[in-house]
Amino acid sequence: MNRATLWRLLPEPIREVPADLAAIAVWTVVTAFVVFVPPIDETPIRAAIGVTFVLVAPGYALVAALFPDDRAIDGLERAALAIGTSIAVVALLGLALSVTPWGLRTVPIVVAHGGLTLALTAIAVQRRRDCTPDDRFRVPYRAWVADARAELFHPDSRADAALNVLLIASLLLATASVGWAVFVPHQGEGFTEFYLLTEGDDGALVADDYPTEMVDGEAATLIVGIGNHEHEPVNYGVVGQLQEVRIENRTVEDRPNASGTATPTTAPAVIVEQREEVARFETTLGDNETAHRAVSVTPRTTGTELRLQWLLYRDGIPEKPTDATAYRTLHLWVNVSAAGGDSAPMAAIAQPAQ
Repeated sequence: MNRATLWRLLPEPIREVPADLAAIAVWTVVTAFVVFVPPIDETPIRAAIGVTFVLVAPGYALVAALFPDDRAIDGLERAALAIGTSIAVVALLGLALSVTPWGLRTVPIVVAHGGLTLALTAIAVQRRRDCTPDDRFRVPYRAWVADARAELFHPDSRADAALNVLLIASLLLATASVGWAVFVPHQGEGFTEFYLLTEGDDGALVADDYPTEMVDGEAATLIVGIGNHEHEPVNYGVVGQLQEVRIENRTVEDRPNASGTATPTTAPAVIVEQREEVARFETTLGDNETAHRAVSVTPRTTGTELRLQWLLYRDGIPEKPTDATAYRTLHLWVNVSAAGGDSAPMAAIAQPAQ
């Protein structure tokens, strides 16, 4: 079966898609592939294809949708507009994403740019179909090369040549910078989000209405949230402790002043008298991945102004978890009342504080 026969087997709407717009659509899919699929996503291919995609594809699709015929602008103007509008599209999409819940992360960035490019490509295909065959734009590859050579190598003056080179270099540098920022993973300072939520009456997760009044032996549910932004997969461990604490004023020395004298001051310190472990779990998250874990807390003692503390660890939970060894900590102040009888004091059932 020869190539012509295979071509005729394709549906007519696909055969009528202009070659340049079909290339843009394929380019968009390939870009998403190299950005997300391992191990290609960790090679220089990701940056090369991602940068060139940002450099040309969104702007070319937009220009093709705006100018479906070959009369309004010539080939060189179309190419220059494609690069210029790509810069504008990338900048505007980045600005829009920065104020959304998704933020400037790899997945929403690629989905937004790819989706917009494919949508503009579909519009461009339809607009070209609406043009008469004589007016319809076709990619004049040979004419483009000839025009580019004439502008770059045979300008009217040396000043024109220098300006042409400077313009192209500026556009390439500006768009390449944007593309690198979008598609190359940022290796800045990593961090982990750690927070507590509850489930509202409508099922939505909210940072409100925490269970501060608890009953001995009755379960209360909290949602523990962890967001990994450490630029690598991380194995997290979480420990929940119900603690009996006291506040103690301790004397500390300030930094020496200009005369070299350090003035002692007092500052409150939280001393853990007893602790009872009420929850523990582990989870592994990839970079930019978030997990919400519903945790049931059942206190086995009573008391007022107890501290329900949550300790977050990376790469394993130590034998004796405390806030001094934790990567992140959270806490709530709770009261635990008795349920139909006496409850053992915390000191009788919990391990002593270390």
